[in-house]
Amino acid sequence: MKKIFPFAVIFVFFSILYLSSEKDLIGPLSKEDILQNIPEWQELVASYIPDLGIIEKIKAIHREIQVEIFMGTWCPDCKKHVSAYFKIMEMADNPHISTSYVGVPREREARKEFIQGKNIVRIPTFIIYFQNQEIGRIIETPTKSVEEDLIDIIEKN
Repeated sequence: MKKIFPFAVIFVFFSILYLSSEKDLIGPLSKEDILQNIPEWQELVASYIPDLGIIEKIKAIHREIQVEIFMGTWCPDCKKHVSAYFKIMEMADNPHISTSYVGVPREREARKEFIQGKNIVRIPTFIIYFQNQEIGRIIETPTKSVEEDLIDIIEKN
């Protein structure tokens, strides 16, 4: 028991240090804000390999599409799926698709001012708009992949 105690204390200390080192970026954000403040996202973006056939379809979109993403920089699902979205948009390089990002706090009660009127229950939530009308959402985890779900929403509307 005496030998385990110091290791337990060290483990708890480093766990707290790790969790507190994650930055909570809150409010309107840009891709650059996220990548500059949380370098581990750069690695996630670089390592994501999207479906190239879907990327070609996204490149070919000629309608004005807006994507609004509600996310937490501390959230594992957001790290995975929003970083994938960064890579998809980087590869598609389509000027007809614009994106805004909203960082929300960890505490659910503190999120109200950031998600008001948007019916956000889980994050990340990607809301896709065409002509200022919502045409679909990707909520928390894509059904297929971020790029496939995105093109499915756009093509069916």
